[in-house]
Amino acid sequence: MIAITIGIFFAINIGASGAAASMGISYGSGVVKKQLALVLCGIAVFLGAWLGGGEVVKTMGSGIVPEKTFTNAIALIVLASAALSLFLANIFGIPLSTSEVAVGAVVGAGMVFQSVYVGKLLWIMMFWLITPLAAFVIAVLATNLLKIKAFQSLLGKSKATSVLAILVVCMGLFEAFSAGMNNVANAVGPLVAAQLMSKGDGVLWGGLAVAFGAIVLGHRVIETNGKKITTLKLEEGCIISGTGAGIVTVASIFGIPVPLTQITTSSIIGIGFVKNGRAVLKKEIVVQLLTVWLVSPVLSMVLSYTIIQLLIVKNVYPVVVMAGVLISVFGVLSLMKKTSSMGTTVHSHIVKD
Repeated sequence: MIAITIGIFFAINIGASGAAASMGISYGSGVVKKQLALVLCGIAVFLGAWLGGGEVVKTMGSGIVPEKTFTNAIALIVLASAALSLFLANIFGIPLSTSEVAVGAVVGAGMVFQSVYVGKLLWIMMFWLITPLAAFVIAVLATNLLKIKAFQSLLGKSKATSVLAILVVCMGLFEAFSAGMNNVANAVGPLVAAQLMSKGDGVLWGGLAVAFGAIVLGHRVIETNGKKITTLKLEEGCIISGTGAGIVTVASIFGIPVPLTQITTSSIIGIGFVKNGRAVLKKEIVVQLLTVWLVSPVLSMVLSYTIIQLLIVKNVYPVVVMAGVLISVFGVLSLMKKTSSMGTTVHSHIVKD
């Protein structure tokens, strides 16, 4: 019951922080009111989880480590480690990827019992690198395409605003749908593997929890993202939401958990690159994106590994080594806290997954 409670609570927070942000552009541009945006988001994220979340749930439960690894206690520790990682990162004010944190916690459990599917893990990590690069390239190409005179003349017509308003809502719903497909597994994958839930029940209750979090607790996130994202044009908002949603949907079909945070940020950088040139590619932005990519899974992996060694295996010696790694991770987080978070250009538009 404790494991299921933590999993559902984790799912609620995923909805509140990540899924709700998908409708930020629609709300910030005044196309839809806040509560309606959240309700639409909740419906879309639930449908995404229920209809398409099964493949990523399978990966989180048995694709990275054998399913037999997940006892009730291990599932509890994995979920608690992921949740604690996000909590600690919030204290430091650092946005982490729930997908990367969840994978890291699962890998930590696999390391204890030497049962990690290395090939599958490398495949997932390759996606973590490729998807942000793909988002950047797609955003650059799409933004350049909009600069063609034919498109400029279309955008200048009176009806264009209405069409773009409808399109930006559709893209926001598509992004929420893709978030449901990909992120519900972070909360229920270990529960399904431990046979505390069937896969069908996992995506159903996990989807409902994510939707509940978006509708009931997503007000502050959508307010923040909506107000800060209004400097973007509607067509640019469509590019960001559409690019992120498309990439995450494709990854979900293949059962790959991917970081919507980095994908969305890379799309914004791509638009900024077309508008402002290389000035947007500041060293600090690239370094901090890579740091988030590394810290997210490492932090949860170390916590999961350490807690299992102490409580399940009752082995103290490996904990000493991991304690040093944990101190190093917190040192990196502290340095990130002192530097400008994600750069002035990008930070105001960041969306957590």
